[in-house]
Amino acid sequence: MRRLARLTSAAALGGSLLAAAPALAETRATEAGAVEITQILTGLDVPWALGFLPGGGMLITERDGVLLHIAPDGTRQSVSGVPEVAADGQGGLLDVLVPRDFAQSRQIYLTFSKPQGRGAGTALARGVLSADGAALQGTETLWESAPGFSGGRHFGSRVVEGRDGLLYLTTGDRGDRPSAQDTGNHNGSVIRLTRDGDVPSSNPLVGESGAQPEIYTYGHRNPQGAALDASGQLWTVEHGARGGDEVNLIEAGTNYGWPVISYGRHYSGFRIGEGTEAPGLAQPKHYWDPSIAPSGMTFVGDAMFPDWEGDILVGSLNSDLISRLDVSGTEVREVERIATPETLRIRDVRTGPDGDVWFLSEGNGALYRMRVAGES
Repeated sequence: MRRLARLTSAAALGGSLLAAAPALAETRATEAGAVEITQILTGLDVPWALGFLPGGGMLITERDGVLLHIAPDGTRQSVSGVPEVAADGQGGLLDVLVPRDFAQSRQIYLTFSKPQGRGAGTALARGVLSADGAALQGTETLWESAPGFSGGRHFGSRVVEGRDGLLYLTTGDRGDRPSAQDTGNHNGSVIRLTRDGDVPSSNPLVGESGAQPEIYTYGHRNPQGAALDASGQLWTVEHGARGGDEVNLIEAGTNYGWPVISYGRHYSGFRIGEGTEAPGLAQPKHYWDPSIAPSGMTFVGDAMFPDWEGDILVGSLNSDLISRLDVSGTEVREVERIATPETLRIRDVRTGPDGDVWFLSEGNGALYRMRVAGES
């Protein structure tokens, strides 16, 4: 397979993935005190998402269609059985979900841009990870967005397992702005599915004439981050245009307004839609202007970062930082921007099993772990 030499464990890694070589750790200042950022893996090719496996391993997706299995000792291998992807522009192999019952089911979920005739659409696949981590077995596409859209933009594509056991999958508007307000297609939506890819009978648009029943919310531009808070409530972050990136609290059946309302402007500088608010359209809980191009997000627990408990961390693709947002009820405000040599073009941010924060730097082609300085 391609890049075999690069897929060997980095010599500097040494020992265990979760106990990386101290020489690669750097102490960085934050407003809540010093943190230690450790480089865990390098040589990644446009990494997009990571997921934790029981026992200390993980999975990492690369956008051109490679799924990497990382063993606890740091060795890595490409996983076979990944579906064909349309690796064009922003499309390719995107998110990965390790469900809560993985130890029993060994199921893995992937989102990706699926070839659809002359175009492509966001899709969800499932396979069973072999015991040695080398293959996805029985891989099948469970769901794909309604076809008919071309181009390589705005696939969205985070997938989250809700407390209700259902799957929440984000899709972008595919660069066709009006389609985000048209519930006859899946663009610009949060999709809710069962673990088998079926439509839950409680979805808000079930039975509505002409509507796609998988839609849970709509009026989104390009949501590339999604996470549950401590209570199990789903939040997303999405790209605006020239400004107007949003943090949204997801409520069933809600229209989030794109492109009727926005806090940004078109790249030409012209106004978007009707302004910043309109009846019946939800307001973001926070927005960025100018844009930070938000991607992966996570909520922080108190196991490792008590001063950040309940905060949201959001990776930036254009400002080389991680944004920290304080959440008080449903009020959200940015309180810090963590910018270090490691935070170049952050694609994914996750809270690990021990409370550490892990992030993928597309700019460095690397995986990092962040924890409070002095913790072992």
